[in-house]
Amino acid sequence: MKLIVGLGNPGPKYRLTRHNLGFLVLDGLAAQQKVLLRNSSGNHGMLAKAVIEGIECSLLMPMTFMNDSGLSVKKLADRAGTPLEDILIVCDDLSLSFGKMRLRPSGSAGGHNGLKSIIGHLGSNQFARLRMGIDTPKGEADTVDYVLSNFTPAQIKALPDFINQALECVTCWVTKGAEVAMNKYN
Repeated sequence: MKLIVGLGNPGPKYRLTRHNLGFLVLDGLAAQQKVLLRNSSGNHGMLAKAVIEGIECSLLMPMTFMNDSGLSVKKLADRAGTPLEDILIVCDDLSLSFGKMRLRPSGSAGGHNGLKSIIGHLGSNQFARLRMGIDTPKGEADTVDYVLSNFTPAQIKALPDFINQALECVTCWVTKGAEVAMNKYN
């Protein structure tokens, strides 16, 4: 079974913030697959099961806040016996322009605290991640304030297309693997 994790922060005040891009993609994936994300307190998150083109997947939104996302991912991966190569993390990325994506089969946290937590809890960085660009803050903007701020009106208008592109990439990763998805979507 594949495990697809969208990173973000719980609560309505964070819903349309840049740091919640992973949650927005998971919401889109759940809607596309016609499944409902439900509270799974044992996994510290919202969870749904889906079958994507015949492949069983767990969809997870950790409710631990971004910096403790690894707790939720580790709990579910251990319970389900999911190997690292069958885990995909969807998250925001400051170093990419808004609308750009980069899929990698493994790698460092790259300064992302959610990925840092997951690497720490899993004891490995050998899981896939789909990084979605949110732009770099301009001027003297504080990084924390920037990622926790809402998208601009222009970005909100472009968000559905960006999320749909991510959904296509996630489906490709599930059905054809990281290399094919990287070649097509990076």
